[in-house]
Amino acid sequence: MLIQEEVKLIGSVAKSSGIPIKTIRYYEELGLLKASGRTEGGFRLFHSDVLARLNFIKRAQSLGLSLLEIKEFLDVHDGGDLPCEHIKTKLKDKLIAIDEQIQQLLILRQELEGLLSGWEIIPETPEQTICPVIEKNLNN
Repeated sequence: MLIQEEVKLIGSVAKSSGIPIKTIRYYEELGLLKASGRTEGGFRLFHSDVLARLNFIKRAQSLGLSLLEIKEFLDVHDGGDLPCEHIKTKLKDKLIAIDEQIQQLLILRQELEGLLSGWEIIPETPEQTICPVIEKNLNN
């Protein structure tokens, strides 16, 4: 006896996942999802396991992974392997990038604090400057 897997219309997938139909189509176009067919009216059909895949995509995006990176992981998965080591490497890279961004933001914060702490209006030559406080450090 054949067990028929449940298929869902794209609208049902969108409603269940909370992801707009347009986004689901885009994911399919990128190769992140694969429709299992279409109705006579042309509506995309998906196997019920698409919801788990969409949850993975959303979670991976929330961790800062790009759709291209996510596609690489899904390709590994679709090839029969677990992509966990690949994901671990990417997450370590993200952590390094975040640390670098934090350092850059701290430097920017110090610069802004310095500007604000010594704030003074110098209206000597208003026609030549836009904001003297900001511009005085441009030539240093």
